[in-house]
Amino acid sequence: MKLKYVSAIVSLAAVFALSACGPVVDEESITAVGSSALQPLVEAAGEQFSAENLGKFVNVQGGGTGTGLSQIAAGAVDIGNSDIFAEEREGIDASQLVDHRVAIVGITPIVTPGVGVTDLSMEELRGIFTGKYSNWSELGGKDLPIVVLNRAKGSGTRATFDKWVLAGEESIITQEQESNGTVRQIVASTPGTISYVSFSYVNEDVEALSVDGVKPTPENVTTNAWVIWAYEHMYTNGEPTGLTKEFLDYMLSEDVQGSLIEALGYIPSTDMKVDRDLEGNVTPIE
Repeated sequence: MKLKYVSAIVSLAAVFALSACGPVVDEESITAVGSSALQPLVEAAGEQFSAENLGKFVNVQGGGTGTGLSQIAAGAVDIGNSDIFAEEREGIDASQLVDHRVAIVGITPIVTPGVGVTDLSMEELRGIFTGKYSNWSELGGKDLPIVVLNRAKGSGTRATFDKWVLAGEESIITQEQESNGTVRQIVASTPGTISYVSFSYVNEDVEALSVDGVKPTPENVTTNAWVIWAYEHMYTNGEPTGLTKEFLDYMLSEDVQGSLIEALGYIPSTDMKVDRDLEGNVTPIE
């Protein structure tokens, strides 16, 4: 009898404890995969969104633009993040995808500090990646071998760099890495190395180079004075619904566009003075 009485008290205590915690919230989540250049923004926005919306979570993974586009095209994820237009990726049926442009990303060449070069012409930059130059002394820098580090072929950052820097020429065969973060780490720790990352990954461990005397700044991207940039796309397979639509609306809200984007080194679409289409044609925004 005493045992039953104790059990009843324990059960009642559990009910009161649960009541004190408030109502149970149904949890739901979505997954966004792809571009490592866009990843820091989507992660930060996802955390902010979840903090403001109890029980709603955004799982963010990298893997590169190629992964993002192939996964969203296959319907394996809710959002595919990309640095390029889906039409530019072979094997992707872009007609099934809906494009949500959330920001602009600038991409800059970076080097290990101390190579003795701070500015290159576009021709010189192209020459490094196509094997024309092998020592920094050939470009006015120190007598130090040039180590070229590339992004993987599925990378949207690489596709953007190849399009605007290599201009149809082939890069030399060299070490390749999957993500901006890994690239920055290797460039910072390996003397004489050059690669490229999105603006948001530049820190004091690496040195960003200007090109043709133009510095890699958001202001120069907005006018296309700095040409190595891309739209950041969040693709859905068909029109978004439910939590996916909620989060994409949040990405375009003032909470993200008005503060978070610039704080993380991206550029809001509203700051752009020009528009650039799939073929690369640039027109002023009236």
